[in-house]
Amino acid sequence: MQAIVIEELGGPEKLVAREVPEPEPGPGEILVDVTVAGVNFMDTGVRRHGPVGGTVPFVPGVEAAGVVRALGSGVTGFAVGDRVAWVYAYGSYAGKIVLPAASAVPVPPEISDEAAAGVMMQGITAHHFTTEVYPVQDGDVVLVHAAAGGLGRLIVQIAKHRGAEVIGVVSREEKVASAKDAGADHVLVSTGDAFVGEALRLTGGEGVHAVFDGNGESTFRASMRALRRNGTLLYYGPFIGKVPTIGMQELPRSIKICYPVFHDHIATREELLAHSADLFAMIASGGLTVAVGGRYPLEQAAEAHRDLESRRTTGKLLLLTGDTPSAKGL
Repeated sequence: MQAIVIEELGGPEKLVAREVPEPEPGPGEILVDVTVAGVNFMDTGVRRHGPVGGTVPFVPGVEAAGVVRALGSGVTGFAVGDRVAWVYAYGSYAGKIVLPAASAVPVPPEISDEAAAGVMMQGITAHHFTTEVYPVQDGDVVLVHAAAGGLGRLIVQIAKHRGAEVIGVVSREEKVASAKDAGADHVLVSTGDAFVGEALRLTGGEGVHAVFDGNGESTFRASMRALRRNGTLLYYGPFIGKVPTIGMQELPRSIKICYPVFHDHIATREELLAHSADLFAMIASGGLTVAVGGRYPLEQAAEAHRDLESRRTTGKLLLLTGDTPSAKGL
């Protein structure tokens, strides 16, 4: 089977297509024919620094959808031919993958492979951010950085669904339409701290209730200045640049800062099933859309990483495998 293998850490050129042996499922595991794999910023950090606790060579990618091909001993709840999706199973940039059955969720018939693969990491992240870390309420004003990106668009949509007024921030004029299409009430084109003054103006000088900031150190302190008293900053940009440090006495207006870690989004299988089922229901009802910003054959994973890191893309980037039929369109 074909897989993308990282034999040496570094730039996108280190993503190399190789023929590798087909894996076999062990106890409690399933073998899945991958149809669509999601590309995430996390993948670019792993490409440069390696997986936590892992070594090279390895197959990157943690999010995808596909069809169950074989079951290991002791597996219940799935059958050969079932459509499934998953997140945080390394080796997803491949034609086939073996993963724990407990890591997979069933995909309803009305949800496409592309939507399922595109919503597992970023969708569950956005859902956790907006329903648990900072439960967005009707009447809140929130600011979302990178509002035209895959995660940003989902945060915008869920925040709007929960009744918020959303200020979206994008880096380029050509991304404004995508952020507005996601539902942002106001879209600011800004780099650095240029967004702060306009965010304060739009809120009558009070500031926003919450900022969702995945830009890293470049906007961290500016995001603090955009918050109102007792506001909340959700920081989630460790792979984008240097992690900022701050002293407790530097925090203004009794604001709160949190660093939501993905494994806290889904600490149990029950949480994984609940988050994914809610997201699939929102997609099925038309309340949530997964905008695909680019589709690439698996062997063009390096190009997908270059495009993602260029900041020129909007929406979700997907890899389509050549080992199975093309994923169904949205």
